[in-house]
Amino acid sequence: MDQIRLKAYGKINIGLDVTGKRPDGYHLVKMILQTVDLYDDVLVRKIPEGIQIKTNKPFIPSDERNLAYKAAKAVMEHCGIKEGVRIDIGKRIPVAAGMAGGSTDAAAVLKAMDKMFDLNLSMETLDALAVKLGADVPFCLRRGTYLAEGIGEELTKLPDMPHCFCLLVNPGFGVSTKEAYDRIDEIEDLKHPDIDRVISGLGRKDKWEVASAMGNVLEQAVIPKHPEIEEIKQKMKSLGAFGTMMSGSGPTVFGLFDTEEQQNKAFLAFEGEGYGKFKIKF
Repeated sequence: MDQIRLKAYGKINIGLDVTGKRPDGYHLVKMILQTVDLYDDVLVRKIPEGIQIKTNKPFIPSDERNLAYKAAKAVMEHCGIKEGVRIDIGKRIPVAAGMAGGSTDAAAVLKAMDKMFDLNLSMETLDALAVKLGADVPFCLRRGTYLAEGIGEELTKLPDMPHCFCLLVNPGFGVSTKEAYDRIDEIEDLKHPDIDRVISGLGRKDKWEVASAMGNVLEQAVIPKHPEIEEIKQKMKSLGAFGTMMSGSGPTVFGLFDTEEQQNKAFLAFEGEGYGKFKIKF
């Protein structure tokens, strides 16, 4: 096999808490990750040598700063691969948006190289390579609803998100994940979401309990600098969302709606704002 094309699916968080910090500076998390049906196209092809990255977004780095590049390099070094790869990424997931766009591209490259070079790597090996790239990458090797703990590498499968309609709104600017986590350390009276109650709601397939319990501790670090996020949340609530939250380190906001009619109405209400909008169904 000389090439392989994969869909690299994004994610939202339906719960995100920071529970501590390791001596090496990595934050410990307790978060619920949910795959969404918004994806990047990732095409990986064999070339004689080296690593080449091409994307449809000229501002995305095409060198070792790109997580997809780092993923390819990690597999090459681990498995002693001498051939090279060219990676073409068609971005649909907004960049620096709290939706694991870079992480899911990296996960797709790990899976593509495993298949393309007949490596037959175990999931344990893939996870070990993935966690060195980023906290969301091990989850992005999978699809569904998961609890992630540790620094993101301890994954537990959860019941699927209950049926509802979701609208994603991205205000069009990026947020640095590192800066968001660094600012958390400066907040003295940090309010923590009840992740266990979100899990309980998932177990009972009770979308109302999920929505009432879900929370993102990083909102306390990000929203003061980017009040547009809170404005989007409040607008979604006024349009009928029974739950709304910032995903990851932001700035993407999602709203949960009971009916497709409500979802469509909210989608149209954000027309003309210059925002990225995506309709998702669970």
